[in-house]
Amino acid sequence: MSVSSPVPSSTASRAPAPTKADLLGFVRHVAADAGLIASLPLDPEGRTWVRLAGPGGSEAWLIGWPPGTGTGWHDHADSVGAFVTAAGELRENALAARLPTDGWKTLELTDGVDRERRLPAGEGRAFGRHHVHEVLNESPDRHAVSVHAYYPPLPRIRRYSRTGQVLRLEEVERPEDWQ
Repeated sequence: MSVSSPVPSSTASRAPAPTKADLLGFVRHVAADAGLIASLPLDPEGRTWVRLAGPGGSEAWLIGWPPGTGTGWHDHADSVGAFVTAAGELRENALAARLPTDGWKTLELTDGVDRERRLPAGEGRAFGRHHVHEVLNESPDRHAVSVHAYYPPLPRIRRYSRTGQVLRLEEVERPEDWQ
C-alpha cells in the first residue's frame, strides 16, 4: 500500500544543489516531527510511504516498514542520499567498495567489503553516488519508520541479488515504477 501526499517545501526553487550533509540535516529535522511520523498509515503486510518535498529540489520519502521487511540489495544510481530512522530500528547492510557503474551483470565481491549498521530511532547516515545497500526492519513485532532524501531526484534504482560473494544486477527501475 502506498500513500502519496506531497508536503510543501519552504526551499526556494533556485536553491543550490543540496549536499549529503544538507540531506542528512533535512531527514533528521523531519524525523523529529512526531506528528508527521505518527500520521503515516502503517500496513502489516507491506511498506507504506508518503512523498515529501525535500530541500533544493531533492526527492524525499517517509517510509513505514512492517516487521520483517526490507528493500533487498539496491543502489540509487547517480543520486546522493541520506536517511534517518524515526521510529523502531533499522539495519543497513552496505558494500564498502566502489563498483563499476554500468556494463556488468555479475561481480564477485572481495572479502572485507561488507558493513553493517544498526540504526535505532534518531540515528541515520548520508551516502554518496552508487552506494549499494539493503535496509531491513528485523523486528518480529514492531513497525519502523524512516525518512529518506535523494538528490538529484532518483533517476533509477538498480536492484541486485546476492549469493555469498556474488552480486548480480537483476533489474533497473525508473521513477514511473514506484510513483
